[in-house]
Amino acid sequence: MAKKIVVAGVTSLYVAVGVGGFPLRYRPTSRPAWLASGVTGAGGHIAKVLRRLGDDVRLCTVVGRDPAGAAIRADLDAAGLLGPAVVEGPASTMGLVLVTPEGRRMGYPHLRPLDRATYPRGLFRRQARGADLLVLTNTRFVRDLLPEVRDLGVPIAVDVHLVSDLEDPYNLPWLEAATVVFCSHEKLPCPPAAWVARVFQRYPRCRLVGVGRGTRGLLLGVRDGRLIRVNAIAPRGVINTSGAGDALFAAFLHGWLATGDPVSAAEDAVLIAGWKIGDVFPGSGSLSDHELSALRATHGVRSSLTRWKEPPHPAGEGPSCRTAPDELSA
Repeated sequence: MAKKIVVAGVTSLYVAVGVGGFPLRYRPTSRPAWLASGVTGAGGHIAKVLRRLGDDVRLCTVVGRDPAGAAIRADLDAAGLLGPAVVEGPASTMGLVLVTPEGRRMGYPHLRPLDRATYPRGLFRRQARGADLLVLTNTRFVRDLLPEVRDLGVPIAVDVHLVSDLEDPYNLPWLEAATVVFCSHEKLPCPPAAWVARVFQRYPRCRLVGVGRGTRGLLLGVRDGRLIRVNAIAPRGVINTSGAGDALFAAFLHGWLATGDPVSAAEDAVLIAGWKIGDVFPGSGSLSDHELSALRATHGVRSSLTRWKEPPHPAGEGPSCRTAPDELSA
């Protein structure tokens, strides 16, 4: 049976441009290696991945009545995501991402149109009631919605992206509410395994912690002590890595809800994210559950299981994320 998942976050119109490399050399004009456009943003992309995998997705997002908004609404309608939870805002968000031949990306999300936007609390609470999971992205308008759902008894999943501090004041409301926490390894102050242990120690509601590690795949911690490492795979090669983290997060949530098995969910998540980065615009397409099964049969994903250790100092005390020697390679 399809799971009911409510996703709250930004949906944006994006343009991706192929460039020669970083840093860019100044030229008055330059023809790009390639250029693609589409609708993504953390909320929109996560909702698309989940919907394509067969979940019953309710997307709570804010879209303007402007040309960009018209394109966003048409795309969401085609994906089966344009419903009463898509509300009108002051203007639509857009973004630009520059991509090198190796797939490295530099994103320019323009989210200012929603800095002062609000989302109707009553509407969100009605959408959330009876859901199997709430995916609450860390965009500004979602912050005010957190008090509305903490008492509903519905698991909450968050991706805090480029987090670097356990006590980060911006992300703190999400971290305190979350059952599942994902983030990137790129700005962590310590090895990912140490970060996993610290998150569990600091945030007692959390049950699963995932760290996307780029070319090294995914590290997933379970509160029961399991530490799952899944090696990266790219079945179609690497063209554009933008949106890989959102795909990893969404695909894991689908598998975890469907099977209750974090290991198989982590393996499928890495496979889907690796498949998507073989496209010039990863946000434009995703795999169905049937297509995922076929891909799994031809592209094996390797995982290993160890255990995370309690850090030697209480969270927030002692050396930052200090951990046992055998965790340092995580």
